[in-house]
Amino acid sequence: MASAFGHAASALAISNIFRLKSKLSKKVILLGIVCSIIPDIDVVSFSLGIPYENMWGHRGISHSITFALLLSLLISFTISKSKQRFFAISIFLFLSTISHSILDAMTTGGSGVAFFAPFDNSRYFLPWRVIKVSPIGLQKFLSEWGLAVLKSEFIWIGIPLLLSFIIFRVYKPKIR
Repeated sequence: MASAFGHAASALAISNIFRLKSKLSKKVILLGIVCSIIPDIDVVSFSLGIPYENMWGHRGISHSITFALLLSLLISFTISKSKQRFFAISIFLFLSTISHSILDAMTTGGSGVAFFAPFDNSRYFLPWRVIKVSPIGLQKFLSEWGLAVLKSEFIWIGIPLLLSFIIFRVYKPKIR
């Protein structure tokens, strides 16, 4: 997996794009960050003895498109006050959630991501596996391995996100 920092940065970048068209509140942006991290709740499967490759295992159903869609719709339904806001918030939260799976599919470790669970538990990686896989656990993260992950994420997540920030904030392209 990418680290929580990389996932959160992606949600912030997505919010940057959305702010050009519609105002997202700080609460919604914070929910987007939470959505970008929440798929890793499935790490509890290790302590429950659920095998990695099981649909309920790590990078299984909680990393699927279905999960991202249902989570974004549930949260949007709960917090939206109008149809227009509902759709904007739903799309933002969906993109924030699914960005987690996309980043995980770009890592150098694991068995892939079950994008199509619960319909198909096949695991996939993207052709570009350039992000060093993050260790699970704080102690392992606070090591040379964790430092290598942060360096990798800076190169492959941070720099592109910084460029998107410059494009969408400084250049301000017209989005209709």
